[in-house]
Amino acid sequence: MPDTTTPGLAAARLGRDELKANFADLHEPLDPHEAAVAADRCYFCYDAPCITACPTSIDIPLFIRQIATGTSEAAAKTIFDQNILGGMCARVCPTETLCEEACVREAAEGKPVEIGRLQRHATDTLMAKQAHPYVRAASTGKKIAVVGAGPAGLAAAHRLAMLGSDVTIYDARSKAGGLNEFGIASYKSTNDFAAREVDWLLGIGGITIQTGKTLGSDLSLDELSTDYDAVFLAVGLGGVNALSVDGEDNSGVSDAVDFIGDLRQASELASLPVGRDVVVIGGGMTAVDAAVQSKLLGARNVTIAYRRGRDRMSASPYEQELAASKGVQLLFNVQPAAIHDGEIELAYTDGSHETLRLPADQVFKAIGQTLVTDAGLALDGRKIAVDPNGRTSRKGVWAGGDCASGGDDLTVTAVAEGRDAAMDIHATLMGGK
Repeated sequence: MPDTTTPGLAAARLGRDELKANFADLHEPLDPHEAAVAADRCYFCYDAPCITACPTSIDIPLFIRQIATGTSEAAAKTIFDQNILGGMCARVCPTETLCEEACVREAAEGKPVEIGRLQRHATDTLMAKQAHPYVRAASTGKKIAVVGAGPAGLAAAHRLAMLGSDVTIYDARSKAGGLNEFGIASYKSTNDFAAREVDWLLGIGGITIQTGKTLGSDLSLDELSTDYDAVFLAVGLGGVNALSVDGEDNSGVSDAVDFIGDLRQASELASLPVGRDVVVIGGGMTAVDAAVQSKLLGARNVTIAYRRGRDRMSASPYEQELAASKGVQLLFNVQPAAIHDGEIELAYTDGSHETLRLPADQVFKAIGQTLVTDAGLALDGRKIAVDPNGRTSRKGVWAGGDCASGGDDLTVTAVAEGRDAAMDIHATLMGGK
């Protein structure tokens, strides 16, 4: 058996078979019979609260009724009309705090309709077909630049292409997908789904992707504004907040988002080193993803240390329970005071001035990300300021997703913002506004 007790960073703490089992699909897809049974639980509410709770306003009762009547492909079209990345959102959305929390069944029985799994069943069914379900409108003659190939950028690009414009997407990374490709836990998106979804989305035509292009070094907003009729910025948040404590530069201290990205791109999980004693600083989804995956890679002890109480964690109760079920310890009201060789010192935030020390040969920072460049645009706090249509302070430039003000940092919210900005861009270029 592999030795998981070896101190320090080590690869192959678990065997290949165990790793494969650990990183299997978190939720197995529904088969047609299971989908029919799950759909039959829906009340098909006329004034459905689940629709209001969905950031992309999918007509949930309609698509579930379509599944119930044996027309899953029609159900998928209902979903994609509002959310072209409905396949990924079905896998990663915190449905337990969105549509499913609002479900009447949840209020009445404590068990909502499985909206997320039903959405996955429908979208997977249609995406398995060869033909893309949308056809481009007649050419508008307009060219639009989209900077960032994450959820917001992809959603905007698809809608603009569908409306007849030609779109070029620029992305700093070597591969399109944004956080869907690099920032989601592997057990939530298996079998290279993020890349396959991008390829499927590009089936609309009229979209070109150029990778390795970074705003501020390879691209300037002035040049883009000159070369294109409109620009949509969806650059995300590429910077990571610092802990600002002694020892932060020690070996074994790294960013959780980088760890998740490395894991997502690894061709061999057994080659990834992980600590024996891992501590993750933060309280969001990234912290949970890093902690759970450390445990799945074979870390013996994994702890999430969060500076506030449990009720203040941005990770949902479901995510917290998932972490606990995998053996992750959650510590609240503590923050790092110093990082030593093989140990982290945590200070209580209750004013007691007490501290505790934990073994830590690997520490991950997951305390939020920051904007890398504002491109000279007005800011709202630490993000690009936009109006409800996604317009920035510069004429002809829109922004959406994590880099823009308003909303929450969710894939589904980014999709909605990209879609809505695209509609406003099209209306503006066509003289409608």
